Amino acid sequence: MKSWKHSLLIGLGIFMILLQFPDPVQAAPAPTIPGLDINIGTSEEPGDVANTVKILILITILSIAPAILVMMTSFTRIVVVLAFVRNALATQQMPPNQVLIGLALFLTFFIMAPTFSEINDQALQPYLAGELSQQEAFERAAYPIKEFMAKQTREKDLALFLNYMNAEQPQSVEDIPLVALIPAFAISELKTAFQIGFMIFVPFLVIDMVVASTLMAMGMMMLPPVMISLPFKILLFVLVDGWYLVVKSLLISYQ
Repeated sequence: MKSWKHSLLIGLGIFMILLQFPDPVQAAPAPTIPGLDINIGTSEEPGDVANTVKILILITILSIAPAILVMMTSFTRIVVVLAFVRNALATQQMPPNQVLIGLALFLTFFIMAPTFSEINDQALQPYLAGELSQQEAFERAAYPIKEFMAKQTREKDLALFLNYMNAEQPQSVEDIPLVALIPAFAISELKTAFQIGFMIFVPFLVIDMVVASTLMAMGMMMLPPVMISLPFKILLFVLVDGWYLVVKSLLISYQ
């Protein structure tokens, strides 16, 4: 008992001695952290105000960049078709949404690569080199994307929006206003995606009907047909190399 109390007193004494020495971590000066100071002041030069407005417009465009990616590229058709494939297989969340969206993004970049390359060569690089103004760069960048969308847009869909705007019949791709071309392109993409999705659903629907009829004939009415047909649909999809055929069909549809 006395030995225990003696050890406790020695430990307290050592602790009190250590408190007398400065902590090397605390004694070291704290590193300086750079700060960011944003001030809103006045300017006598109109050019400064114009540059500020341009920066605000650029930030606004970046905020709607996801909508631009969805509505002005091949992303819509691809992601809708991939969703139809998953629903036709009836595999619930397999593949997960992250995988489908990631695949759709990379396929979009692959399909849009020639268009993006043309925009970079004709608009972005000359603008960064100071050879073009912002308006000229925008007009040059709009033509390749207009050409891509106009090629995939049905005349009936484009005429719907042009007639609503009371706009004149465009003589070339450059004359088509983006405000009419973008929604026309979107509904054309949705229609094409649903047509492809219907063709994907047909063979799997046949399997479901055969399995349901077989179970009814065997008197197994309480057994869900989906539980039996799911392995057969996956087997069929794997045997015909379904993902290859789906992606190949999507690539061919943009030629």
